[in-house]
Formats: sequence, structure tokens, C-alpha cells
Amino acid sequence: MGGVEDNEPPSKRVKASSRELKGVSNGLKQPSTYSFGASMARPLASQGDGEIIGSKGIKKVEFVRIIAETLYSLGYSKTGACLEEESGIPFHSPAVGIFIQQILDGNWDASLTSLRKIGITDESIVKSASFIILQQKFFELLDHEKSMEALKTLRTEISPLSINSNRVRELSLFILSPKFRITGVSGQRSAKPKARSEILEELQNLLPPTVMIPDRRLLQLVEQALDLQREACVFHNSDVGETSLFTNHHCGRDQIPSQTIQILQEHQDEVWYLQFSQNGKYLASSSSDNSAIIWEVGLDGKVSLKHRLLGHQKPVSSIAWSPDDDQILTCGIEEVVRRWDVTSGECLRVYEKGLLGLISCSWSPDGKCVFSGLTDKSIIMWDMDGKEIECLKGQKTVRISDLQITSDGKFIISICKETMILLIDRESRSERCIEEEQMIVSFTLSRDNKYLLVSLVNEELHLWSIENHIQLVTKYKGHKRSRFIVRACFGGLEQAFIASGSEDSQVYIWHRGSGELIETLEGHSGAVNCTSWNPVNPHMLASASDDRSIRIWGLKQLHSKQKGKEKSTSNNGVHYCNGATV
Repeated sequence: MGGVEDNEPPSKRVKASSRELKGVSNGLKQPSTYSFGASMARPLASQGDGEIIGSKGIKKVEFVRIIAETLYSLGYSKTGACLEEESGIPFHSPAVGIFIQQILDGNWDASLTSLRKIGITDESIVKSASFIILQQKFFELLDHEKSMEALKTLRTEISPLSINSNRVRELSLFILSPKFRITGVSGQRSAKPKARSEILEELQNLLPPTVMIPDRRLLQLVEQALDLQREACVFHNSDVGETSLFTNHHCGRDQIPSQTIQILQEHQDEVWYLQFSQNGKYLASSSSDNSAIIWEVGLDGKVSLKHRLLGHQKPVSSIAWSPDDDQILTCGIEEVVRRWDVTSGECLRVYEKGLLGLISCSWSPDGKCVFSGLTDKSIIMWDMDGKEIECLKGQKTVRISDLQITSDGKFIISICKETMILLIDRESRSERCIEEEQMIVSFTLSRDNKYLLVSLVNEELHLWSIENHIQLVTKYKGHKRSRFIVRACFGGLEQAFIASGSEDSQVYIWHRGSGELIETLEGHSGAVNCTSWNPVNPHMLASASDDRSIRIWGLKQLHSKQKGKEKSTSNNGVHYCNGATV
């Protein structure tokens, strides 16, 4: 080949006392689903505040309290009360229980007194909590048309807190101008009080967890444990199927696309580049035969030729899909950039710059501008009509280069020297760089803009974090590269895998987190130049080779019944292996 949480909190049930809570009606809401409990359970001498359980130093008191919180949140109030009684460990301290009841009863002055008795040492938290309580008091007074009392609360209680001065000014408008009580300031906030249960939830989020246990805390811990198990599973590549708490999570190797399910052979020479569209419905490929092809991925997973793009006078070295997948850019080797319509296959515009050749192409995130690297090492930006908008001159790229724009449009990323990648801030024009010790072959940006995967001449892939401080995260080894440009990609569920071509005719797949090589795919008879993972279907991978073919890889389990049987057709240069498609 050519050269080098359900965010809406559930109604939290605090343990039921001897009587059902009366409504938190405040004239607006139905009775609250909060039930208050008692934390008033009789403490026993055997509470054992310092007792540790398990091998990880878990405090028994904390463990029992979050179990009680879970029981109440699920509606098992009697069981929660029994747990408190039997363990002698109250869900909340008596002082917190009183505070909760006072909030639900709208006993604002008493709740402010209790606030200082529940064990909060940070004065800023006390002030913020007081602000929440007093603001609710203010709105309820207004709601009952007690404007003078509301004004007194604002002047003598809220203002002296000396916090959130902007909000204090807004509150004053609710008194001075009654229309704001309906529309709110700037049309955003009305003067209607919240349900008292919502105020309690706000306070719960603000106060230290040792005072008020975060809602659904046990559920959060279980979900975190499941996430860690999935992250540790090197084959996890599907969200399909039930999750069980009875067994540790484990996926088999059959979740990785490792069987050739189609061979596409429409190119007349080496296939150098390929890329799936963002919506996963198309695949574009380019070749040293001076052409590019748009392939369509059917609903059944079968890939078929849609358009052959002709017009370049030299090999086509790169492709870029527009953000909406309606158009595509192709770039010839030191030639021009062409923009194509995906539906019709028509060439819409040719971008060129005097006698200079273009070496790379990319889109702005809004799809209204085209970027390209030039042979004079500058980067140019055009509008859709081919009018030059700006040009970044100097050592911004190299003659064989990749060029990408982050999806937020903030950074242009390019190879500026043989061993250096440049990240250019488009607004400030400041520059950061990634410097390698070896020559850089290619790079690709993760979908979330947080990582850059760099391929080097020493047969290593380096994963760099670029979100805040630039740092090397992981290295991947195993593939072969000595002469050609070999490209790698992110892919699979949540881009948990790395796939790369190789000059030994194989495709290599690593687990992104652990760096473990998990698959080596055989089938091509020439160097594999590029890989692309379908961003919508984690079980579909494509690879392009010097053997003039593109292989589509899928799951083995889907084709086990056809094992050993081969069927081949030449329609549109497409070969179906084992008589099956995804």
C-alpha cells in the first residue's frame, strides 16, 4: 500500500412512626408519600458503633443503616422498623428524625434550631440548608398571601445569611411585582412553593451522608459493583440479556466479532481506508484504484454496494463522513478533496488550493465547513461553496497525515512532526502536543473526545488521555507493521475494544481497559491496512486489505449451523461466507 438514576428520586420512606404522617399539603400537593420513622427506635447497648464486618473494613452500623434505607425506599416499612428494633441501630439519629418531621410539618423555625443539633460541623452547609428552608417558608407565606411576613423573613432571616445575593434580589421581586409570582424572574422561576418532600430531598443531597443517608445508596453500590465487573470482563460487548445478582458477571469470547460473514470484492486494487457512518447504516471504503465506494448495511446486516465514486486522478487515501451522514469527503493522495451526496452518489464540490496538494480531510461538527491538510504543512478551512474561510500556516501537519476535529469543535488535531501530534485550540489558538519517541503512523479520536489512539512504527499502539492533562494510559502490542500505513480503531460496546490492521494479514483486537490481546482474526491474504467498527452494531467489524477485499466480521454463534458450508456469489463483488449474514 502507499507509503508510510431515575433522576427523580423515589418517594423516600423514612420509618413509620406510631401514626401515619398527615399530608404535606401546604394547600398544593397531595399528602406526601414520606413516612417518618423512627429513627426513634430504642438504641441498645449492643449497637457496636465500631464493629467491623467482612474483609474490607465495612462498618456494621453503616451497613445496617443502608439496608434499612433500602427497605423503606422499597416500601417495606414494617420490615425496616423490625430491623432497627432488632439491631438496635436507628436508621437516623433521634435528632435527625425530629428534624425530618419538622420539615414535613412546615415547622420552619423549629427546624432551623434542630439543624444545628444534628451533627453538622461545616457552617457553610448549615447556611445553605437554612437558605433552602427559609426560601420555602418565604414562598409558603406568599402563597397564603402573607406578604408582610414574607418580607420580614426575607429581610431578617434570609438576607443576613449573606449567601446567594442574586437569588435574594429575585425573591424581593416576587414581593415588589406580583406578576413575577406567576411568570417567575425571566420566565424561569415562579413563586409557587415546592412540595415539602422535595425540600427534604434537597436537604438530603446537601447534608453529609453520615447525617442523612443518600437515597438509594445500596442500589448505587450494587450498580457500581456490576459496572466494575463488566469493566473487568474482557469480552463484555452486549447489553442484551438479564443481569443477575446471584452470580458474578462473565461474558464468553463469542461476544467478539471473529468470523468472516461477508467478503466485499468490488475494488480493483489495494483497499487503503474504510469507515462506517455514525448511524451504522453505511460503510465507505477507498482504494489505490483511484475510487471510493459507499456500501449500504441492510436491516438484516447484509452489506451491498450503493455507489462507486469516480473522479480522483490518484489513489484515494482518506474518507470523512458528515455529522448527519448525508455527505462524504474523499481525499486523493496530494490531490483534491471531493464532497459527495450519499443518496445520489453525485460529486457536489471539489476543494483545491492552487498548485498545492491536499493530504487529509475532515468536517466541522455543524457540517458547514470542510478542513484539509495541505502539502505546504498548513491547514485550510472552506465553507460548503469552496470559499476559503481561514488558513493555519506553519508546521501544522505533515505530508502523510491524519486530521480530526473534536465533536464540540474546540480542537483541531493533526500530526505536525514525525513524532508529534498537535492539538490546536480553535478559539485561543493555543497549542498542546503529544510527543512520542517513535515515528507516528496514524491516529484516531475516541467518540467522547477523551482519548487519542496513536499507531507507531515500532509496532505499538498508544492510548493517550487528552481530556485535561495529556498522559499516556495504555500500550497495545502484537500486530506487525514495517512498511505501510496501518490504522486502528475504537469499537464495540462503549468503545471498550481496540482493533488494528497488521502487515501479517491479520486483524488484532485488544480489550481497551486491560490492554489484553483477546483475538487475532485470520482470513485476509495481504496486509490489513485499516479497520472500522460499526458504531451502532458492536458485533460488526470491517477490515480493508491489500488483497483488494473488505471483510465483514460477525459473531460465530450466529453462524454455527452453517459451519463448514460455504456459499459464494459475485453480485456487486460481494461474497457471502457460510451462507450467512449478520
